[in-house]
Amino acid sequence: MESVARGGTRWKRFAVVMVPSVAATAAIGVALSQGALAASFSVSGQQFKVTADQLDGTGFVQYGGMDSGKSGNHPVAVVGMDSAKITNLCQSVVVPVPVFGDVSMVLKAGGKGSPRVEAKKLYIDADDLKANATFTNVDIGVSIDRTTKGPGPAKGDKYVPDSFAQQADKVRFTDVKQRAWATTAGTFKLSGLGMSVKKGKHECY
Repeated sequence: MESVARGGTRWKRFAVVMVPSVAATAAIGVALSQGALAASFSVSGQQFKVTADQLDGTGFVQYGGMDSGKSGNHPVAVVGMDSAKITNLCQSVVVPVPVFGDVSMVLKAGGKGSPRVEAKKLYIDADDLKANATFTNVDIGVSIDRTTKGPGPAKGDKYVPDSFAQQADKVRFTDVKQRAWATTAGTFKLSGLGMSVKKGKHECY
């Protein structure tokens, strides 16, 4: 299937690193409300959850942004990678259906015995992310408009110009648990793909 410091640094919880980017989105919310930024990227009214045993990425960048849709404006921490390889991917979304109740769609790929999931120009718009993380040659506090190690802001992304960002040559996440509004990729290859649709809530975590 194809289709958002120098030396090594390690954090036990990636959430610690996300704090400055998430905090920066408050300014984006103000800019949107004042009409300084146009909210043109439309997302659905449902978030989805993703888990993975391991994600290895090259060309990493992260910055604060805003996703918008009929459900309103949603501040997010955007993670962009030039390329990524993912082991044991699970993605789930729960859709409330009138009268019928909740319906869950669960997608799994890259599990035991299958090649890893591969993505290029991958962007993840998340508002909650927990993982163990190791960064190689990380720069924290660089201007989003001057990042050089990752793919840079995605086309159509809404963010405050010259705002906080961080970047790294490489990153490894393990034991990933993520809640997101959107994911985009230039290429997304899912080996060992399996999908199920069930009544009720059946989430990845």
